[in-house]
Amino acid sequence: MPQVQRDREIKRRRTRAIKVRALRARLAAERDNKARARLIAKLKRISPNSPVPEK
Repeated sequence: MPQVQRDREIKRRRTRAIKVRALRARLAAERDNKARARLIAKLKRISPNSPVPEK
């Protein structure tokens, strides 16, 4: 059965949420400032309004 637009939207949202959670976990563990900046940039590209965890 082909996906309807609503299914595609839900899939996109769920995938984004999983990526954001994974990036936040990596950021919490990362200590190198250069790597943290790269991960923050990636997080902002995926979800601009999501909060960035502190060290």
